[in-house]
Amino acid sequence: MPEPKSLPDSGALVVGGSAGIGFASARKLGLAGVRRIVIVARNAARGEAARAELARTTGATVHFVQGDATSASEAARITDEAEQLLGGVDILVVSTVAENRPELFRDIPTASIGGILQQMLLPAMQMVSEVMPHMAERRGGVIITVASDAGKTATPGETIIGACKAAIIMFTRTIAIEGKRNGIRANVLTPSLVHGTASTARITEDGFSAKLFASAARAAHLGVPDADDLGDLVAFLAGPAARRLTGQAISVNGGISAA
Repeated sequence: MPEPKSLPDSGALVVGGSAGIGFASARKLGLAGVRRIVIVARNAARGEAARAELARTTGATVHFVQGDATSASEAARITDEAEQLLGGVDILVVSTVAENRPELFRDIPTASIGGILQQMLLPAMQMVSEVMPHMAERRGGVIITVASDAGKTATPGETIIGACKAAIIMFTRTIAIEGKRNGIRANVLTPSLVHGTASTARITEDGFSAKLFASAARAAHLGVPDADDLGDLVAFLAGPAARRLTGQAISVNGGISAA
């Protein structure tokens, strides 16, 4: 089995890289030595602004690709462009967000369920589906997905969210087993609250979810993590120091739970 690539020799594709955990992951990868980065976002203005900021603060060559990974054809196009821009995707990070927030299941319209599944589940699965064959052909690669502790611990208000996150966790652990013979490692991060992200701001501003996560924050005696805490872990997992680590679902939650 070939030795894992060093970070300076690796090209990274970060889906959802214009804000939050995705942006922090791209920045921390650049600061750790990755010289070639592609970020993906739906919003062109925000994506280009993030690209410029990443290039300025990391010194890496950073490209922006506009796209929506909930679409299978878009996932294929994003992958093709990234493969060309990077000379091969060695690191894939998928950190996309959905617009919904925790609500009791009885209050979620049946017609909304399919859309939530599409936004939460498809980006990780479709991006891995497109990128993993290229990694297998090159006999190496790192895949990092982002789910949440809702996929480990049953929480009121997170019925569909928890189901989706549990699916991403099991999906990632299973591709780790399938990919190991080709030198591919896969791990999933499972945060709870993350300060300074639009998702956290949305779910803590009012209503049922605000009460739910106020209680969670009080349990984070080590402090509620911020996006950089997750980015630091992404940079570690992507590098050779984590070459024996695969198939893990890692909670970063300041002590909210020990799931």
